[in-house]
Amino acid sequence: MGLFDTVTDVLEGSTQRAPGTAGDDGSEGSYWCDDCGVRVRDVEVDAEGFDRDGDGTPTCPDCGESMRFERASGPGCAC
Repeated sequence: MGLFDTVTDVLEGSTQRAPGTAGDDGSEGSYWCDDCGVRVRDVEVDAEGFDRDGDGTPTCPDCGESMRFERASGPGCAC
């Protein structure tokens, strides 16, 4: 059973994230501009100085259109 336990331990460890890896900052996704391809993570919108529309949705700095929010699909960053 030693080999089986070792393989199990390795597989379990590969699904866990170490502290300080991407995604530990509370990000739940990114805002995208479908026209320009501009992308900004939700936790960086204010720091980047993006304007917001009347609903609070960030607007694209290049074209001024409202950006679309897309949730992160995995445990990692919203890339």
